Amino acid sequence: MVDNWIQYTALDEILETAMFPKNAWYVACTPAEIDEKPLGRTVCGERIVFFRGPEGQAVGLEDWCPHRGAPLSLGRVVEGKLVCGYHGLEMGCEGKTLAMPGQRVRGFPPVASYPVIERFGYVWVWPGDASRADPARLPDLAWAEDPAWTFGGGMFHVKCDYRLMIDNLMDLTHEKYVHATSIGQQELDEVPAQTTTEGDFVVTRREIPGVKAPPFWQAAMRGNGLDPEQTVDRWQRCRFVPPSSVLIDVGVALAGQGGFDAPAQVKTSGIVVDLITPETETSIWYFWGLARNFRPEDKALTASIREAQGKVFQEDLEMLESQQRNLSAQPERKLLSLNTDLGGVQARRIIDRLLEQEKAA
Repeated sequence: MVDNWIQYTALDEILETAMFPKNAWYVACTPAEIDEKPLGRTVCGERIVFFRGPEGQAVGLEDWCPHRGAPLSLGRVVEGKLVCGYHGLEMGCEGKTLAMPGQRVRGFPPVASYPVIERFGYVWVWPGDASRADPARLPDLAWAEDPAWTFGGGMFHVKCDYRLMIDNLMDLTHEKYVHATSIGQQELDEVPAQTTTEGDFVVTRREIPGVKAPPFWQAAMRGNGLDPEQTVDRWQRCRFVPPSSVLIDVGVALAGQGGFDAPAQVKTSGIVVDLITPETETSIWYFWGLARNFRPEDKALTASIREAQGKVFQEDLEMLESQQRNLSAQPERKLLSLNTDLGGVQARRIIDRLLEQEKAA
């Protein structure tokens, strides 16, 4: 038995401080979402329209036409200019009105523009103080630019506080219960996780030696040419990267071959990618997937892993949205934080510190 570390948390305090750091990079969309027409998306409470400018670059502007307040995202893109779908006002990439049929536009007020970067297979936006936007603060997704790796994933819109998703991903004990038929197994309850904090990063590790791989990993082993009936050593290393990303090193190796450090020919592993973008205080855009460096050329394997992983995440969504409904309906109730919640608790402390720094600035 493991002694429980317990902290009582007042839910009204959680809801009162339900905020998100804005001086940070968040995934806005995938490149394909803006290749043909503008996209309206709310990020950290900011209503933003994304489109491609005259050089093909990704652009983010306030989703507001200065004429009558219509969403610019309902318009179209013509030669890199955003044309309002209501009265034809033409907007430039810097947020200034360029033209409007039958009107002089010199005195039209500009709309806000947001720093945007396209990298690692995503379009990223900085919804806070534009002068503080620093490309060096993008999460390091080096595998996305390495031809030895491949990636398959998707996006879900989830009606929950972004921190509930971080809690979920930093404590994988729930796999035994929520994901019993895919990635869960009995040993998750029997092997305690170890959590460490290094600056603004939190890592929760769990090593599970000498077990049978659960169904998801049996299928992955089979796809990688390994016998799925063999006994394996399994690992999970959850890394919280502020403000709201969780990258999880996961995998199995034939037992006794070194686990995480085993040679490539006896293991099947990858990185579960969880990029969480707050929409409102109770909803998120959740970009997910698995990066792997075995058989990267096998598109059928990528598709099958994506499908299986999507089903796993769908199981989480039902739980998280139901949890949010309960929390919103009874904000006076208190929550317990146990030893298994330590990764999420530490991540929340880092988020709180970032928020305090923004307030001070």
